[in-house]
Amino acid sequence: MTLFRFLTSKAFFKHLLYAFSGITLMLVIIFLILKIYTHHGKSLSVPDFTGLTLEEVHKKAKKNKLRIEVTDSIFNNNKPRGTVIEQNPIEGFQVKKNRRIFLILNASNPEKVKMPDIVGVSHRQAEAVLKNTGLEIGRLIHVPDIAINNVLKQKYRGEEIEKGTLVPKGSKIDLVLGMGLSNQKTQIPDMHHYTIANAKRRILRSALNIGAIIYDESIINESDSTDAKVWRQYPSFKENKLIRLGSTVDLWLSVDSTVLYPEMIVVEDTVEPTE
Repeated sequence: MTLFRFLTSKAFFKHLLYAFSGITLMLVIIFLILKIYTHHGKSLSVPDFTGLTLEEVHKKAKKNKLRIEVTDSIFNNNKPRGTVIEQNPIEGFQVKKNRRIFLILNASNPEKVKMPDIVGVSHRQAEAVLKNTGLEIGRLIHVPDIAINNVLKQKYRGEEIEKGTLVPKGSKIDLVLGMGLSNQKTQIPDMHHYTIANAKRRILRSALNIGAIIYDESIINESDSTDAKVWRQYPSFKENKLIRLGSTVDLWLSVDSTVLYPEMIVVEDTVEPTE
C-alpha cells in the first residue's frame, strides 16, 4: 500500500517530470552537437583540381575549406609535369567541410626504363615489346632489305640505342624496317570516324607514319581532343589504292556531328504559302 501511495503521490510525478525533462534536454544537446560536428544540411561542391600545381591546389583547397592528400605520383608525357592528373572525389561531388581530397600528381621527372632489344623481330612484335616496357613507337623508316617488315635498327632521338640503355618511360623509339628489295607498297587504311589513339595504332600497323594532325574549331578542351574523330585524311582512302611503306598520313579531326556525318543532315522541305 505504501508503494501505491508513492506512485500516486505528487512527489513521484514531480521526480518523473524532472527525469523526463533531463532526458529530453540531454537528447537535444546531443543532437545539437552532432549537427554542428557533421555540418548537417551543409555541403560543398568539390572544385576541379586537375591541371593545377600543388601550390595552386593548396590555395584552392584552403579557400574551399577542404584538405588535400597526394596518394600517388605517375608520369604522363602528355600532361604538364608536376600537376594534378586525377582527383577523388571528382569535380562537382558534394562533400562536407574539411573533407579530404585525394590526388594523383604527374611526376616532374619520368621513370627510367631499360631499352629492350627488338632488332631482328617483326614490326608487330616490336610494338608489343615496347608497349610492355612502357615505351612507344616513333617513326617507321623503311629501307631496302630482304627482311621484310623486320626491325633492322632501333633509334632514340635520331641515334641508334643499345639494349639496356636507360630512357625515360613513354619515350618514342624509331624503327628502321626492311621493305624487301623492291619498292613495296601497302593499302591505305580508312581512318574515318576513328579517334586519334585508334587512328595512330591503325596507321603504324599498316607500316605507315602519322603526318599532320589538324583539329577544327569544335575542339575546345582536352576532353574534346580525346573524343574527336577523323573526318578527313590525306592520302584519301580508296579500295586497292596503294602507297609506299613509310609514307605519312595526315588527319583532320572534329567532334561536330555535322562534319563527321554530313550524310545524316536532312534539309526540311519548305512549302510556299498559297494565296
